[in-house]
Parts: sequence; structure tokens; C-alpha cells
Amino acid sequence: MSRARADEEEYWHSSKFRAFTFDDEDDELSQLKESKRAVNSLRDIVDDDDDDLEKVSWSGEPVGSISWSIKETASSSSSLEGRDTSLQKGSSSYSALPKQVSSYSLSSLFKGRNRLPSLPSLSDAFSDTGVKNYAPELRRPKAEYKDYSNDWSPRDTVRRMQRGKVCSLERFRSLQDKLVLLDEAVAGHDGNVITAVLIFLKRTLRREVLFRELEVRQVALCHLIHFLKETGEQKLLLDLLRFLDRTEEVALSQYREHLNIQDVEKKREFLKGCIGLPFSAEDISHIQDHYTLLERQIIIEANDRHLAMAGQSEIFRKYPRKASILNMPLVTTLFYSCFYHYTEAEGTFSSPTNLKKTFKIPDKQYVLTALAARAKLRAWEDVDALLTTKNWLGYTKKKAPIGFHRVVEILQRNNAPVQVLQEYVRLVEDVETRLNLATKYKCHDVVIDTYRDLKDRIQLMAYKCKVERGSAEEEKINSLLSNMQIRWKN
Repeated sequence: MSRARADEEEYWHSSKFRAFTFDDEDDELSQLKESKRAVNSLRDIVDDDDDDLEKVSWSGEPVGSISWSIKETASSSSSLEGRDTSLQKGSSSYSALPKQVSSYSLSSLFKGRNRLPSLPSLSDAFSDTGVKNYAPELRRPKAEYKDYSNDWSPRDTVRRMQRGKVCSLERFRSLQDKLVLLDEAVAGHDGNVITAVLIFLKRTLRREVLFRELEVRQVALCHLIHFLKETGEQKLLLDLLRFLDRTEEVALSQYREHLNIQDVEKKREFLKGCIGLPFSAEDISHIQDHYTLLERQIIIEANDRHLAMAGQSEIFRKYPRKASILNMPLVTTLFYSCFYHYTEAEGTFSSPTNLKKTFKIPDKQYVLTALAARAKLRAWEDVDALLTTKNWLGYTKKKAPIGFHRVVEILQRNNAPVQVLQEYVRLVEDVETRLNLATKYKCHDVVIDTYRDLKDRIQLMAYKCKVERGSAEEEKINSLLSNMQIRWKN
């Protein structure tokens, strides 16, 4: 035990850290001397301008003089003695208390001026002059503080909101004040202000009260319905529409929820449940078609995925699928069916004719989609069969519900050969359109035959310069020009 005590005393005598004692009155004097030595060592850092200044204390004596040091030491000692007396009278349980900080900080010793008992500032210790620079305080204009006043009437509040001022609506506590505020906002014809007031009312009023008051305020009601649709507050929107007895809008709002369902099986069941909602006669047919289309897509997708993975179909090997058919529009589904299942019988779900019959697709839409799909595959025989019809006598002719000029454009985009293009360019009824298309796509025979039918010798001779020399087209033009049986108009 004595050995441990001896080691402890040796540590306190050898270490620069000393134990705290109340009787050691020389600690303050030693600390003051150390502070003066630190000040003397820092004087070289200061600019030479401060050397000419005489630093004095509050008593008028130069800082650092002997008399000043004695007074400073005496004041420190007296404060310590007073503290010791108070501590002896106090409870013995408080064995350690912080020492009294001198009223002279390090910066005040360095700069030669007194400081209040506070933390020293580096700017005071190392600044060149004894004058402080204060940045001007930026204050808000007094007019802005009026925004938070409770004296604004509903009309004044709305006007300030229209000007973009910050106004607190919390002071409108009674129902009457809130309704007056809403009426003033509606009268101001500012949608942003109306929406802001509606948000405040939605937060502070019960739903039944809010719905009842909005029922007689159609402008505000329309704003709230639009706001709820934009923010996606579906539950509140449905409650509002039910309160207003708008059954069709309730059904449509519930139907829109299918957009948030990712799983196709759950979406199919959801759409099946939507069929029983109170839609209009026109809307209920669309809901039924949507459900039927998704059901078909699920069947087609499962079957085609199996064929593609097994490699049993040549078209899937030659033209691999790039995306799933699920959740695709009807036109996309029809194009997919015409591309991969064009030759299937009508009894299958994936047959194009089955889709056309089930969903009552118009002939123009069907021909346009099927033509694009078969032309992409360069199946020109299918294109010819698609545009060939038979009458009741068995005669065949070409017919295009979309117009042969569009047929030519679709075929040309899919790099159809000139022979195929010429066949359909001839079928364009308008002469000017036919000549433009034939010239654009270099269908020379069509141009030559058209000028011959028009008996326009000048245009035929001019077109002769556009064909290659020695070509079959040039020989044909020369033969027509030398034919004496043709009665030319010019």
C-alpha cells in the first residue's frame, strides 16, 4: 500500500499535470507567469505597427509592469481565499470545483485591454488593429411581418395569396370563416389559391362537412376532384364521388387502379370484378374487351414461350421474340398474331381472323396491320392474297380499304422489289398521284404507260432523257413515239 502511494506521489511530482489542491495558492501566480512567457513569445508575430502603441490597463498603468502584475496577483489571490472560505463552509461531498477564471484573457494580455469573463477570440489575438468591424445586420422589411398578423380579413388574405405573400390560414377556426375564405378564393378566379384553401379545409374539416359544403360550390368541387386525381388520393376521391352519387365516375376511378397492378393474373381477376361495376353501356363493352384481350394474351404468351424454348417452330427460330405480348394494346396484339400466327385457323385464340371477329376490328385497321406484318416478313404472296377479293360471280380484283397509295408506301418502307411496287402503283386511281409515286420509286413502265394513255408526247419525250440509254425503257419509248396509230394531243 505504501509502495503504491509512493508511486503516486512520484507521478505527480514528475508529471506536468498536478493534482488539484485548495491550499496551493501559488498555482495562479505560476499560471500567470506562464501566460506572460507565452505572450512574450507571440509578440514577434504581431505587426510592427502595434509596437508603437502603449498598452495600459483600466487603472492607467502599463500592461506588463511590475505594479500591474502585483495587483493582478493580489486580485487572483483574494478571489482564491474567498473561494476557499466558501468551500469550507459548504458540503464536503463536492471535492472539486472549477477555478475562477481571471478577468484578463490571453488576448487581453496580448492586446492590452480588459475583457469580460468569456472565451478568447482568435480574431482579437491576431488582428492588426483594436477596432472591430461588424457586418451590417440584414433585417426583413417591416411590411413582411404583417403577413403573420391576425388582422387580415378573408378577402385581404386571398389578395395577399394572389400576390405570393405568405399568409397563415390557421386563424380561420370557425366553419363560417373557412367558408367565407373559400368563397373569396373562388371569386378571385385563381386556381392556385383555391387549391391552397381546399387543402387547408381538407385538413381541418371532417369529410362529411367538407363534402356537404362543396356540393353547393361546383367550382371548388371540380378543383378538389382534379387535385385528388393528380395526387392519387384514391380513397378520398371514391368517398367524395359516392357522396355525390356519381356512380359512373366511381366505377372509372376503381377501374384505373388496374394500372398499379403488375401481376397479370391479379390484373385479370381485378378486371373480371370491374365488369359488374355501374359503367355506362359503352364503357362496359370496353371493360369486357380489355378482360378478354388480357385473357387471350396470357394463353398466347404461355404457348409461344413454350414453342420458342423448345425450338419447334421455324418462325420463332428465324425471328426470335423481342418482348412479351402481355399487357399490349389490341393493335400490337393483332400485329404479333399476323407476324407469328398468320396461317392459323380461325378457331385458335392466336389466329388474326379470330381476333378480328372477336374484337370487331374494322377492315381498314385489319388490312393496315396485316399488310405491315407480312411486308416486314417479305411475304409478297400473302400481301397479294390480302388485297385480292372475289365477287359473287367468282371474279377476282384488287381492293385496298386504305388506298393503294398507302399500300405502295408500306411496301416501299419494307424494301419491296420494283416489280411488286409497279403492280400496286398502277392501281392508284389519281393520275397525278400515280405519276408522282412512279417517278419517285422509279417505276418506269408505269410512267411510260400513263403518258401513253394521256397521249402526251411532249412529256414522254422529256421522260426519255431520264431513263438509261440502250435500256428496255428507252426502246419502249421510241417504239411508242414512232407508232403512227397513236393520236397524240401535242
